[in-house]
Amino acid sequence: MKTHSLRADLLMLLAALIWGCSFVAQRLSLATIGPFFFTGIRFLLGALVVAGLSHWLKPAATSPQSNAPVPPQRWPWGPGIVLGVAVAISISAQQIGLAYTKVANAGFISSMYVIIVPILSLIIGQRLRWGIVAGALCAAVGLYYLSGEHLTLSYGDGLELFGAAAISVQLMVLGSATQRYDPLRIALVQNTVCALVCLGVAAFVEPIRWIDIQHSAFAILYCGALSVGVGYAIQAIAQRDAVPAHASIIFSMEGVFSALAAWIIIGETLSLPAIWGCALVVIGCVLSQVTPLRRRMSGSSQASSPISGK
Repeated sequence: MKTHSLRADLLMLLAALIWGCSFVAQRLSLATIGPFFFTGIRFLLGALVVAGLSHWLKPAATSPQSNAPVPPQRWPWGPGIVLGVAVAISISAQQIGLAYTKVANAGFISSMYVIIVPILSLIIGQRLRWGIVAGALCAAVGLYYLSGEHLTLSYGDGLELFGAAAISVQLMVLGSATQRYDPLRIALVQNTVCALVCLGVAAFVEPIRWIDIQHSAFAILYCGALSVGVGYAIQAIAQRDAVPAHASIIFSMEGVFSALAAWIIIGETLSLPAIWGCALVVIGCVLSQVTPLRRRMSGSSQASSPISGK
């Protein structure tokens, strides 16, 4: 189980890297395609990628080691629809907010589910390790520095924060659903529902033109195939071995990766407070690992000791 926990942490860190870099592609797409149309198209592409992965990977391969394999005929329609709607709200708010704030700001503020998820966990009666609480507080202070050492948020920042609240619901529901259903099937239903919701909205409020897809082809391919298709599949698989509050701290690293990607690719500068925000998110991730690391080291020490049975 310890090995699976470490694997889950590494998978979640990989997903955070993919999602963090996607902020730049999302920002660049704003000049050529509407936010709802873009989100719908990329999630439709992501659903096709997950469908391909589901075809080649057996459901039993992603089931938790402590439980029996998930029956392949079970489809998570109920939780999948809830997840799809939550993701549609979150990503749409995130995409629109990018037009009114910097990529670095969007990456950090949208990661504030690191605060919201532990609060929701406490509300429903879950016990949290001190490392998770400390890590969440570090992220909160990071938001304070990111906002310029005051608590006033711009319109774009407010949309990103609203998106963070919606994705917090997704993290909580996903943590429960992955214990009962095949994670790839969950990701497939989620992505399909999100695509249908966003395309439905786009049909009423945005122009639907093939030329827009052509102009945004690179952003759609990256954000659809990699960020949605691979990223959300990784999230669903990894969260079978991680509680939502812990997962939220690992995923909050997407804020660091988005800031670095914006600096490298489009030349956005980072202020000193924003750099402090990066550092605090990283510290928060480290703190969230302190207790598990001590347990792993303790377990290894006992296993190697000739008197470990006492």
